[in-house]
Amino acid sequence: MMGTSILRFLLSVLVVSLLILIILLIKKVLKKHMSQQVHYKIWYFLFIPLITFIFPWNFLQVGEKLEYIKSLLSFNTNTTPKHKQLSAVQPSETVNNNLIHDFTLSVNKKTPDFFNHTFIVCWVIGMIFFLGVALYANYQISKMKKVATTIHDQKTNELLEACKKVVGVKRNIIVQESSLITSPITLGILQPYIFLPHKTLEEFSLKKLKYVFLHELSHHKRKDVFINYVMWAFQIIYWFNPLVWIALKRMRIDRELACDASVLNLLDESGYIEYGYTIIEYADKKHNYAFGQFSSGIGGTKQQIKQRIQNIANYTGDSKLMKWKDKLIYICLGIIVVLPSSFISATASSDDVYHFNEKNAIYENLSSYFDNYQGSFVLFDSANKQYRIYNREMSKQRVSPDSTYKIYSALFALESNVISPRRNKQIWDGTVYPIKEWNTNQNLSTALQNSVNWYFQHLDQKVGKKQLQSNFHKINYGNEDLSGGLDNYWIESSLKISPIEQVQLLYALGENRLGFKEENIHAVKKALFIDKKNQGQLYGKTGTGKVNGKNINGWFIGFVKKNNHSYYFAINIQNKNGHATGKKAAEIARRILKDQHIF
Repeated sequence: MMGTSILRFLLSVLVVSLLILIILLIKKVLKKHMSQQVHYKIWYFLFIPLITFIFPWNFLQVGEKLEYIKSLLSFNTNTTPKHKQLSAVQPSETVNNNLIHDFTLSVNKKTPDFFNHTFIVCWVIGMIFFLGVALYANYQISKMKKVATTIHDQKTNELLEACKKVVGVKRNIIVQESSLITSPITLGILQPYIFLPHKTLEEFSLKKLKYVFLHELSHHKRKDVFINYVMWAFQIIYWFNPLVWIALKRMRIDRELACDASVLNLLDESGYIEYGYTIIEYADKKHNYAFGQFSSGIGGTKQQIKQRIQNIANYTGDSKLMKWKDKLIYICLGIIVVLPSSFISATASSDDVYHFNEKNAIYENLSSYFDNYQGSFVLFDSANKQYRIYNREMSKQRVSPDSTYKIYSALFALESNVISPRRNKQIWDGTVYPIKEWNTNQNLSTALQNSVNWYFQHLDQKVGKKQLQSNFHKINYGNEDLSGGLDNYWIESSLKISPIEQVQLLYALGENRLGFKEENIHAVKKALFIDKKNQGQLYGKTGTGKVNGKNINGWFIGFVKKNNHSYYFAINIQNKNGHATGKKAAEIARRILKDQHIF
């Protein structure tokens, strides 16, 4: 299955691409109904999907809201009347070691992993390249600052201060001359700079220089330098998307048009022509240095200058009606962008992460039990209604249930009358399996003990996908996703569940809150018996996820009954080297239960 981060990223690529097309369409259809400022600033909405990719909308608790809405639409555990706790199951005195061994078969997954790894490698290589270009550009900026000459001319500095007051800029601006550029540019976020080409003061009158300062100071006031860096971060992440390159090119043109409009708003009509002539001075004098992507300036290509001159000639200022149209466009585009971006991000993550809001939980450090394994342990004390959890994040992470799912496969088959507590034998069809215990007739008890895949696959086929899906929804089993195929969805495939959810379901099972027949629950619990000692009985089921011959996912879930006191637990361990098995998970869990004086 595709990782959550990759899925969220691909969704953000889709959202960005559609958004670019929407913005281009809006700009074309509503061209005359938008001010130049809006033509530029609506591009800011492109950065929202980037934010939701880097910082998922979990901080707005969108995922929790989705889960809450989902629970309201479900007629399941929370709406089922609470029944009396089941009487204790009379266990056999024989210790059931097979439930600890957990037999499993390997699942081969080559194509998806190859695709994921290839995609990530190519994407990272591209990002490294463009990040290198960005670092080199900033090195050039630093080098230019060192060799540039600071302007100390009194009249020039007085003109700069006067222009700062007109524009509304209060920050200290350093003005320097550089032979590395042919048109004025603006740089610097923390310390703003205006760089003028060499000999500008000799060739330009103070009147023309005033228009240059007004333009560059307007860039500073509008935070265009900062936006340039955001644009580069955007380009580094989505470097492979041609629509992004088109959008950023258009955005740079719109930036200069919007800056021109800001300057014209400060001038009277007599100054429009002089400002236009000043811009023409810098036609085709845009420098070719890499840092050009991080700077904003008055220059540009002849085609860009032509468009800007036409806009200056047609400039009339923004009417009140235009301002209202701008606000309406902002609101509509905001709704189009923000809601889909937030909910798509939440959807991408909510399937793989369970949103746990229980306040009565104690988080403890049990890392010493896990050795070289990543994992989590969840214990629920039903008497005190308290959770004890190790590894907050992994306890909420949904992974394949593997053979632990067989508990519910059996229960669903019993409820559907496919089998009964007394008649649950299935005949082996003669297919030879690598696990000898599978090559014989099975009943419910032996099938759970030996974790016989074919037995439960037959049960699922007889129950049918439609009824299975209904049952999953009824009990809120993890992500309820059966898309991986009726025989394989629970074996390192589409179905996923978190350790916390495993415990909650076991509690609902033990307390008979699932709304199923008591005799069916009793039959399943009896088949899960493992061991008895110190007036306590241990019930459970292991599960092992084996992919390409490596045991990457180990489960042990169950409960302990002791002196009319019930403890429900789930442990999950993961290991990329192939050592995570249900048997190892059971060993760790039993050590924890022993040290906590539970079993």
